[in-house]
Parts: sequence; structure tokens; C-alpha cells
Amino acid sequence: MAATAVVARRIGEKNQVLAAKAGMQAIVVAVVITVVTSVFGVVYGRDILLLMGASATTASTGEPFIRIMMAGSLSIVLLFLINGIFRGAGNAAMAMRSLWIANISNIILCPILINGFGPVPAFGLTGAAMATTIGRSLGVFYQIYALSSGKGLLKMHLHYLKPEIKQITTLVRIAAPAILQFVIGSCSWIFLAQLVATTGGDHGSAGYQTALRLMMFFILPAWGLSNAAATLVGQNLGANLLSRAEHSVKQTAIFSIGFMVVVMLITFVFGRVFIGFFTEDRIIQDIAVEAIFIMSLGYIFYGIGMVLVNAFNGAGDTWTPTWINFFGFWLFQIPLAYLLAKYFQFGPTGVFIAIPVAETAICIAGYILFRRGKWKTIKL
Repeated sequence: MAATAVVARRIGEKNQVLAAKAGMQAIVVAVVITVVTSVFGVVYGRDILLLMGASATTASTGEPFIRIMMAGSLSIVLLFLINGIFRGAGNAAMAMRSLWIANISNIILCPILINGFGPVPAFGLTGAAMATTIGRSLGVFYQIYALSSGKGLLKMHLHYLKPEIKQITTLVRIAAPAILQFVIGSCSWIFLAQLVATTGGDHGSAGYQTALRLMMFFILPAWGLSNAAATLVGQNLGANLLSRAEHSVKQTAIFSIGFMVVVMLITFVFGRVFIGFFTEDRIIQDIAVEAIFIMSLGYIFYGIGMVLVNAFNGAGDTWTPTWINFFGFWLFQIPLAYLLAKYFQFGPTGVFIAIPVAETAICIAGYILFRRGKWKTIKL
């Protein structure tokens, strides 16, 4: 988020050199942080698995997997970070191509390294980690080639890697609240999952997770669309075109609404059919269908909310959506879900209801704060 916001702002200012430098400084920060966490993951991989509740046998089996994944975690961090740089520069196609390379390579290598092929031995579970890490690394190599060759607006140079405290401070100042955004949201979803499990048992939990995965699949295109809002806001603010920045967000929101309306109708018509692909258990199907029907009522507000969040983040105003998430998820959604599920004894249905209600409230709060326009005054 920080890389996208700063790079987009510099591109809007027609300063491609500073945009490239900002991107490289973001890479410096990411490498330092990731290397440290990777070392801990490699050294304490088995302990982490045991801490997460794995048995001694499972921990022994999974130890090579987690060590390889943690050792190669820099590849996934750089893959998404550099894609954020590309998006900030308005080159979303390059970001998409790097993901194609990473994922197609993973798809090809997984069966080869897991099951073995010709002279290649079967590595089993460890082969999955090897395939994933190699695939992601190939995507990163392509990104580095694109950046160093100057394809697009940005051309990186090695001397841009020299740490610049002022630039790093700016990136960290933007990134820190953005991290909290995800922490707050993730913790809320974890609590809701636990609440469904305690009130609905195994069937309730399975139905909820099935519906949630289906919902996430459907709204992924809307999330991609909302990423455009971050780039457009950042570049227009950099060019001092405030009204155009605001108009771009409204236009993106309109497209998102149109898409989410279609998705909502598809969900209502074919929801049970889609659920049937995941499970044949009738009880789980019924719970999942109820969940997806209720949660889909908020699709339009999900779409608008994603656009507004990315608009704030693209402007470098990462604190506003962080506070919205804090009040919307922790002080509203979680208490509401708890009251409906346990106090009013709605069970999992209460959790399902709390999700679109809270998302609607978050969307309304985001729109009010967007209209106030504080995001237009953020300096990067």
C-alpha cells in the first residue's frame, strides 16, 4: 500500500526518478524485515507447528515444508510489493503477467516435485513448498528484469538501493496503519469463525467456511477493480487534480456496484449449485446456502467499501480506514455477532446477519469521511 501510494504520487508529479527511488526504498525495507522473520521461521519451524496445535508426527512431516516456505518468503513479499510498485505507476498489466508466471510455474512444478517425474524423485509435501517457492521466485525475476530494463514508466538502478532515511520514514508512516487494517480485519474474521464453531458445531463451521470462500472468490474481481482507485487517486493528487481524483473514485464505485449487482443475482440463482461443488453433505449445504444468501445482501456495500478503502490508501491516508475498521469490526460487528448468536440464540445465523450489517455501516462511515475530503490534504 505504501509503495503504491508514494509511487503513484510521484508519477502524478511527473517525477519518474523519485518514483523509482521510492519503489527501491520500499524493497529495502521489505528485504530487511522479511530476512529477519525468515530466519526465525527456518530456525523455529517445528516449534511454530507445535504451537499451532500440530501433533509431533505432523510437525516432523511438515518441518521441511515450513522451513522451505519461510526461507523463500522473500519471494512472496517481493512479488506483491513490486506489483504494488507497478500498480502505482499505472502498469497493472505487468503486475498481472508476473502473477501468471508465478502461478503457472507453480501449477506445472507441483505434480512433478510432489509425485516425481522421470529422473525427478518424488518429494511429497516438501515438493509442494519447493514448487511454490520456485514459481514465486520466477515471477520476481521477471519483475526485476522489467524494472531494470525500464519497460514502462519506471527504470530502477542499483544505487537507488542506498537507504534514504526520509523516504523510508515516509513509507513506514504509511505502511504501519495499513498493517493494522489487516490485523483488525483478520482478527475479526477469526473471532467470527470461532463463534460459528461454538454455536454451530462442525457442520456450522464447515458451512460458514464454504460460503466464505465462495464469497471471496466472487468479490476478487471487485477487489482488483478497487485497486485502480488507489492508483488513480495517487496520480491525480500528485498532479494536483483534486476534483479528478474524487471523480475517479466515484466512477470506479459505479463500475463496482454494477459488477456486484450481477454477482448478487448469480449468487441467489445458482448459490446452491455452487455450494454443491464443495460438499455433498446436505446439512453443510443448507448452512452454507443460508450463509451465502445472507452475506450476499451486502455485496453492493462490500464493493463500495473496497473502493473507498483503496482510495484512502492510495492517497496515503491509511489511518482513516484503520479507524473505520477498528470501530466497524471490533466495536460493532463482533459485539453484534455475539449478541445475535449467543444472547438471542440465533446461532451461526446471527453471525451471518452481523456481517452485511457491519459492512453496510462501514461503507456509510467511509463515504461520510470521503466526502469530508481530508484525504485530499495528505502530503507525501
